[in-house]
Amino acid sequence: MNGLAQTLVTTGVVDADEISAILVDISDDSELRQRLVSAQLATETQIAEAIAAHTGYRFVDLGAAVLDPEVVATVSPTLCRRYHLIPIARGRRQLTVGMLDPSDLIALDDVATATDLNIRPVVVAADALAAAFSRLLRSDEELSDLSEQIGEIAAADGVGTTEILEEQVDDAPIVRFVNLLITQAINDRASDIHIEPGERQLTVRYRIDGVLHEMQKADRSIQDGVISRLKIMASIDIAERRKPQDGRLSVLHDGRQVDLRLATLPTVWGEKIVMRILDNSGTALEMADLRFSAINEQRFRTAITRPHGMVLVTGPTGSGKSTTLYTALNTVANSRINVITVEDPVEYRIAGINQVQVNQRAGMTFQAALRSILRSDPDVVLVGEIRDQETATISIEAALTGHLVLSTLHTNDAPSALTRLIEIGCEPYLVGTALSAVVAQRLARRLCTKCREPYVENADMLASVAFPHDPHDLPQLYRAAGCSACSGTGFRGRVALHEVMTLSEGLEHLAVGRATGTAMRQLALEEGMVSLRDDGFSKVAQGITTIEEVLRVAV
Repeated sequence: MNGLAQTLVTTGVVDADEISAILVDISDDSELRQRLVSAQLATETQIAEAIAAHTGYRFVDLGAAVLDPEVVATVSPTLCRRYHLIPIARGRRQLTVGMLDPSDLIALDDVATATDLNIRPVVVAADALAAAFSRLLRSDEELSDLSEQIGEIAAADGVGTTEILEEQVDDAPIVRFVNLLITQAINDRASDIHIEPGERQLTVRYRIDGVLHEMQKADRSIQDGVISRLKIMASIDIAERRKPQDGRLSVLHDGRQVDLRLATLPTVWGEKIVMRILDNSGTALEMADLRFSAINEQRFRTAITRPHGMVLVTGPTGSGKSTTLYTALNTVANSRINVITVEDPVEYRIAGINQVQVNQRAGMTFQAALRSILRSDPDVVLVGEIRDQETATISIEAALTGHLVLSTLHTNDAPSALTRLIEIGCEPYLVGTALSAVVAQRLARRLCTKCREPYVENADMLASVAFPHDPHDLPQLYRAAGCSACSGTGFRGRVALHEVMTLSEGLEHLAVGRATGTAMRQLALEEGMVSLRDDGFSKVAQGITTIEEVLRVAV
């Protein structure tokens, strides 16, 4: 039995028989931690407290500690990540360092040499340390150094950085630069990475919580090498620079696989690359994670649990439509039904579901895939997006012949989905009959719960935006403040705003009569549909987001 296992048994955290069964195929302490936590035999905090009790060192709860960025910067990010440690406090000649293993003498010696301080180790939990890394240890400085190295190599050799790729190894500057870009984006919870060539500089921007942030500027000399490296990773043609290309790549981050969808776009200064980060850990959502209001959740559940009919999720790109649909699939899928999806591209791989990738070159279009799917005895069909008349017509016919069809559509609100389907050529009487419900959604930034500030808004402002309130008893709301946990933005994560429209007989009549979207919206509101803005305001009242965020994303 290894040291950590013996410690956990001695301190009574884990039973000896349970840990012996796990130790059979364990190679190191890191893997042992993961297995114990995933099996719910112990938490990271319990493991850390056991190590502290066994070694005699103090345990520190990093989640509750306020870390000074200047103290953290005492030790380089490279050393922190290599030895799994972080500076916590600094005295005159002493540095308190949080560690997973306080008995690691090599780590203590290296940190003491680098800082010329006496090192006082304390024990911290692994999950809290990872969270502190993502908040406080950034790769910006190392990225700048690497971009300079790449430019110097290219200038010294008198060749473009594309040629340097042929001799790349894992520690080559370009490889490390690209790996750091991706790692930093995942740590920052970015949804997209934008690599944009310019006349003199290459700009890197991350989309975090729906807002783009400029993260890095590098000399134009590294542009070709970075873009070619990404093309190689995504297995697309590095010689083709005149037309857009799409690819996919996977990276290993903190022991889990993260997929990225890559798209290139030729611009006047070179190829722009956008990578969508597809974190598979976010696919197993429960309905509660979507934060539907009670009435909206009841309407949505009723629609997706029907044996047939069509449910559409609408909204702009990046509004969380795929997440909502995958959550619906997780809710209805089981071993007794056949679930098939056709997507372009398949963003998340889900076990137990048959997923089809559109391939235009091979003739596997949405229309061709749908025809084949309907001959494969499906119960539930997910169509990635309805883009044209033929796809819409086949989907509607599938919904009318005993299948549950889930899909997305680009419209501004829920009632507009009816007029959109009619405009692209679907028969109005079929649209009204096939549709069960339409969900329109937007994503607003979620207030950081560690630093949000309560305040009372004035009555005039609330009245100007039609925020529901009692003028004689103004509600307490919250606004963004900013702290280390949210990188000073005041926001951390996003929350969805919804409007759910169920198809009534009245709406069917309006659709058959080709009524305007305004008329359909008015009737839907009269029948109880909650608008996007009103749903957002209810989340403002709960302290989840702000009035400004709701107004930013919902008209």
